[in-house]
Order: sequence, then structure tokens, then C-alpha cells
Amino acid sequence: MKLKVYIRNNQRKIKLPSGLRLLVRKCCLAVLAYEKFKDDAEVSVSFVDNDEIRKLNKAYRGLDKSTDVLSFPLGENGVYDTNCETGAKLLGDVVISMETAVKQAYIYGHSLDREVGFLTVHSMLHLLGYDHETSPLDSAIMREKEEEILTELGIARDTTFTDNTK
Repeated sequence: MKLKVYIRNNQRKIKLPSGLRLLVRKCCLAVLAYEKFKDDAEVSVSFVDNDEIRKLNKAYRGLDKSTDVLSFPLGENGVYDTNCETGAKLLGDVVISMETAVKQAYIYGHSLDREVGFLTVHSMLHLLGYDHETSPLDSAIMREKEEEILTELGIARDTTFTDNTK
């Protein structure tokens, strides 16, 4: 299985730390491996600011507020459009607000890598059809998968805390 991750930085408020693009690619690949996704795949990840994610949230979900991440799956029930030239399955788009990611990393007392990693893994699971908003059980299943994948990546919740008192 090959994975092509298209990453775009469409914001100027937060400087992307070195290694962040590689982390996002690793997170996307880890989710597909964990889920035993066999086909070649493509996914798009965009970093935006709060204003942009608020516009997208309003346009596509009817919620006039910023959020941390949005997922736009291109498949349904395991059926995906295919890139005619490469044969890769088109999974969809992930949009991450870097402003919110920085804020949440601080609030939760963990690294920005952990936060962006979590948001990427969370969103990739959405692209594969998981939905935490359908039931408490679906939410628990998704959360468990997220933590297992993040643990495999070495950015588990309990190993990435930072000291925000300095």
C-alpha cells in the first residue's frame, strides 16, 4: 500500500514547526496500517486559521464557529473514488486549524505534535467511516482506536505532557 499525502499550509498566523509535515504523513499511514487498509490511497491535509475553519464549518455543517479539525470524506461504506492515473483511493480532505491546535495543546498540557497528531488520526478515522457523534459506543470505539494509534506513534496522551508553568 502506498499513500500520497498532499499537505498545504493555507495560514500565516502559526509557523509550522519542522517535522510537522512528516508527523502528519506518519499519522495518516499509521491509521491506514492499523485499519488494514490495503489499497493505495491519497489524502489532502490543509492547515488553516480560525477564520477559515469557521467559514468551512458554517458552509458545510451549519455551525457558525471555529473548530479544531474538519473531515471531508470522499468515500462511503468503504467505497471510494479512484484516481484514474494512479489507481489510488481518494479518501478525502482533512482541515486543521493551527490556531486552535496551539491553544488546545496549551490547555491540555501536551505538545503541539501530540495535538496535531491527535487531530490527524481523529480526522483520518472519520475519512474511513468512523463517527463519534452517532452513539456513545461509537465514540468510545473511535477514542480507543485513536489512543492505540497514537501510542504506536509514541505520542500517547500520558507521554507527551509539557510544563506550561515556565
